[in-house]
Amino acid sequence: MTRQATTTTTTTTTTTTDDQPRRPDRHAPAPAPRPRTPVRADGTPQRADPARWPDVARLPPASPARTAVAAHLVGGAFKRLPLDVRDHTAPGAGTTRRPDITIHDPDAFYLRIGRDGLIGFGESYMAGEWDSDDLPGLLTVLATHVDDLVPAPLRGLRAMWVSARPGRDRNTRHGARENIHRHYDLSNDLFATFLDPTLSYSAAVFTGFPARFEDLPAAQHRKIDRLLDLAHVTDGTELLEIGTGWGELALRAAARGARVTTLTLSAEQAELARARIDDAGLADRVDVRLCDYRDVEGRYDAVVSVEMIEAVGAEYWSSYFAALRGALHPGGRVALQAITMGHRQMLNTAATHTWISKYVFPGGLIPSRRAITEHAAAAGLRTESDLGFAEHYAQTLRLWRERFTASRATVADLGFDTVFQRLWEFYLAYSEAGFRSRYLDVRQIVLTDGIPR
Repeated sequence: MTRQATTTTTTTTTTTTDDQPRRPDRHAPAPAPRPRTPVRADGTPQRADPARWPDVARLPPASPARTAVAAHLVGGAFKRLPLDVRDHTAPGAGTTRRPDITIHDPDAFYLRIGRDGLIGFGESYMAGEWDSDDLPGLLTVLATHVDDLVPAPLRGLRAMWVSARPGRDRNTRHGARENIHRHYDLSNDLFATFLDPTLSYSAAVFTGFPARFEDLPAAQHRKIDRLLDLAHVTDGTELLEIGTGWGELALRAAARGARVTTLTLSAEQAELARARIDDAGLADRVDVRLCDYRDVEGRYDAVVSVEMIEAVGAEYWSSYFAALRGALHPGGRVALQAITMGHRQMLNTAATHTWISKYVFPGGLIPSRRAITEHAAAAGLRTESDLGFAEHYAQTLRLWRERFTASRATVADLGFDTVFQRLWEFYLAYSEAGFRSRYLDVRQIVLTDGIPR
């Protein structure tokens, strides 16, 4: 809860079934074999391209002492946790109900962790030095027990394994364009390999679990429609969308009769969104702009922004909420969909360079609910409602991950190598684990200026 007297928060949490055993989904695509480190004709490993993946292709310099400490701490944590640890000399047999980790190269595995902590853990997976038959299950165990991985007396040593975020990742106007380009402009065809036909890249809302891939389009529309309802978007509404994606929300809003101005920094997304809007015959109702949220002009009846605040960066949250407030007509409404984490975890992460910030979302930071509420209040916005649905994101990510792993041949044909494929499999499983463990949440939040219309 915020300390601002003008702010009230209503919290509703949907009932989760995500911890229940999932029935096999006979409609899910059959997973392709997990890509291991490629092997040359002579049987020697095909290493990662050092020009493209310098910190994966080469082991980092690390002292024997740090490596030994990492092996002691991580090895001890693995023994305490509900998982099975294997190595290349004792791979085990049969199936297990517990998540597993198979360490192919223990020396490299512990050296990387000793040098770079969780960044090294992720890079070791990218390098093919360890695997799991249940990667999201393994990562869920680690996320659930994150506070128990290091004994309390040694947690003060955390600074030895973390580094500061690089200055180049700051979300200045130029930096924000570069950061968005590095993720969202990878390839529209790449995203199409695992997203459903709506091309929605955010949490869906399902009617039951386990969800199936063919449920996704309706579930994404359910999510979008709920946001548009929360923002009171109807025929004639002047709507601002911050973060276009590939245009599905703008299409849904325009079909209601709204006039939509939608902003993106991704040239690839803008091009495809415009084409989809043209194909739907709604170009006269939707204006897709390559524009930073800080350069918004005009006022609108409603503002909707879906999982965009995570790319803003803590340094610019005040500017983001000021832009939301400044874009509203008196009595207007803001509907946000935002990934959140606990406030203490957010403070620990804010200045830290992580595997996600290095390889997936440079400049990004997931806010806490408290940070959202306090920054919104400081900009003159009151929190009217706040609904969480983490288990739905876990299901969404599972479906994306299954689709991605089933599409490896297509991904390879698009020019993305084995290291990239392992990177994205790890990213999707890592994110799924965050929501399964409730380390992360996703929320739909309504903000108003408190002025009745």
